[in-house]
Amino acid sequence: PPRRLPSVYARTEYRMAQVHVGKKSFSRRPFMQIIEYFEDGKKECWIEKIGSCDWGAAKYLAVLLKDGRFETVLGTGGKLFLLCDGDKLVSFVTLTHQDCIDDIRLFPWLGFVFTAPEYRGHRYSEQIISHACEEARRQGHEKVYLATDHIGFYEKYGFVYIGNRPDTGGEDSRIYFK
Repeated sequence: PPRRLPSVYARTEYRMAQVHVGKKSFSRRPFMQIIEYFEDGKKECWIEKIGSCDWGAAKYLAVLLKDGRFETVLGTGGKLFLLCDGDKLVSFVTLTHQDCIDDIRLFPWLGFVFTAPEYRGHRYSEQIISHACEEARRQGHEKVYLATDHIGFYEKYGFVYIGNRPDTGGEDSRIYFK
């Protein structure tokens, strides 16, 4: 498996070691990096890739980015981290002041956590979430929150379940912190 991503702001890179199986050796994922969307020059490319994901929330995120409403909806100073395998989008997560739970006491929020189907099962979401959590700590936050309908997924990454609340769309969401 890949080693943990180092904690470096804006653009983080890592290379995976060669894998040895019997007498054969091969390299998996020779080059991956974490990009902060708002500091990258290929915004239109990333909007297209996010919008083509097979998840409705990703399509909504792409609309927010394209229409310039990311900060209006999610608060100022938000970040969008992209884990990339060359020019392929592997995984992404937002770190924002607001999310789908209307409670000004809880922030920052991790949101829009997604990993492309062909990359699932390798804990890439854990790597991008860890990067976002480290950024929140650098900003002085002791906790991060997330809202989801998943059960058992975020607990394995150290998140603690707080309780359920209706989100801004009226659906029941599980609230976690780390």
